[in-house]
Amino acid sequence: MANKEASVAELTDSFRDSTAVLLTEYRGLSVAQLKELRTGIREHATYAVVKNTLTKIAANNAGISSFDAELAGPSAIAFVHGDPVAVAKSLRDFAKANPQLIVKGGYFDGNPLTAAEVGQLADLESREVLLGKLAGAFKASLFGAAYLFQAPLSQAVRTVEALRQKQEDAA
Repeated sequence: MANKEASVAELTDSFRDSTAVLLTEYRGLSVAQLKELRTGIREHATYAVVKNTLTKIAANNAGISSFDAELAGPSAIAFVHGDPVAVAKSLRDFAKANPQLIVKGGYFDGNPLTAAEVGQLADLESREVLLGKLAGAFKASLFGAAYLFQAPLSQAVRTVEALRQKQEDAA
């Protein structure tokens, strides 16, 4: 009983400390395949095989009730502490290579996710790429503003030069 309470407390803390949680079914995967999956997402998440009843209690303690219906069969959870998009991509890529892994759903930013929404999350570009595009957009708008401020000056210079040329030709 004490072990179960400690497990529930540890799972509850994991739910609360995670930026996202992705629920999977791993039926048919070998220990070596699970180790490969853990290694692939280690930078951004921890992947744990869980007991369904204890997980349901821990999730409810953390205020997450969206997993209640999906906690059936052999379940494992990726507790994301880094980039949720990178973890979703890793799970999707691993599931393509190993069809036994099934992504059941998730929980991100206070909202439950279906398996399809986790797939959409995996389709997003990485944080670095999105930040790079944003920086490029800012840079382009700054260059546009600089050109806009320089245009009247250069037009005035060209007008003065044309007048000077006209006077030299007339003289």
